Amino acid sequence: MSEKIYIGVDLGGTAIKVGICNEEGQLLHTYEGPTEADKGADAVVSNIEQYVRHIVEQSPFDWEQVAGVGAGVAGFTDVREGIIILAPNVGLRDLPIREILEARLGKPVKIDNDANVAALGEAWGGAGKGIDHCVCATLGTGVGAGIIIHGKIYQGFAGFAGELGHMSVVPDLEAIQCGCGETGCLETVSSATGIIRMANDAVARGERTALSQVEKIMAKDVFDAAKAGDEVAIRIVNRAAFYLGKALAAVAVVLNPEVFIIGGGVSKAGDILFNEVRSVFQKLTPEVAARGVSIVPATLGNDAGMVGAAGLFTRS
Repeated sequence: MSEKIYIGVDLGGTAIKVGICNEEGQLLHTYEGPTEADKGADAVVSNIEQYVRHIVEQSPFDWEQVAGVGAGVAGFTDVREGIIILAPNVGLRDLPIREILEARLGKPVKIDNDANVAALGEAWGGAGKGIDHCVCATLGTGVGAGIIIHGKIYQGFAGFAGELGHMSVVPDLEAIQCGCGETGCLETVSSATGIIRMANDAVARGERTALSQVEKIMAKDVFDAAKAGDEVAIRIVNRAAFYLGKALAAVAVVLNPEVFIIGGGVSKAGDILFNEVRSVFQKLTPEVAARGVSIVPATLGNDAGMVGAAGLFTRS
């Protein structure tokens, strides 16, 4: 029998990335094309279909070997019904994408949100390979997470499990309002957006920092300044790390994962972030819940979404 292959689609606001994975979670081929969200839902779906067919045609595999097509979407999804409820960056709302793609491709289709598929990708073929219980947090513009239990995505009652970024961890006197409408969310301090905000606030207060010389502060600027010994930048990084460590400690006593995997642009800060997160986690987590638990960087980078989307057929 011919080897089965799985197609993973990472649907983003500007680009659609498509990858072929084998049954072991190895990413064998990739292709990327524009999303063209400005042209409407039909154009986006047509592009997905075109890119999926193109990557198979350019590979050594036959169309008959495709066992399924999975898609990860940055937004809210109804996993059970295969509907994109709202994907603001792509301009899609209430789109029954599974039904449409299955009709066009003649293959089974599954969808999930981008945080879940990134977590599944790391669990299947990345930093969590071989680990049955892990949590993968993505620190970017916001903070997302996916929960893997017994090697499969945990969806929760309504499919919204893993919203780590909206855990209320910042005390009221320090809290600001999050984009979700609540206050004190992890996302307000441990995302790239939160780090940039804290840096801009420090500059606006007139604090002495090298960041005041940066025209448009990015999270990388804050980490670079912290590594160079800038006291304000160090304080900001430590604050972001503290609340991330605090959130992971809370998750640890509820889920007891073996590994926490940290990905996204902020994770590229390296040891200056990870060492502090690990230290806070150890201090705030009961010893029995922290024993044997590791906090590690993600390894798949931008490929996690494709691998995880393909893995929806073997690991969910």
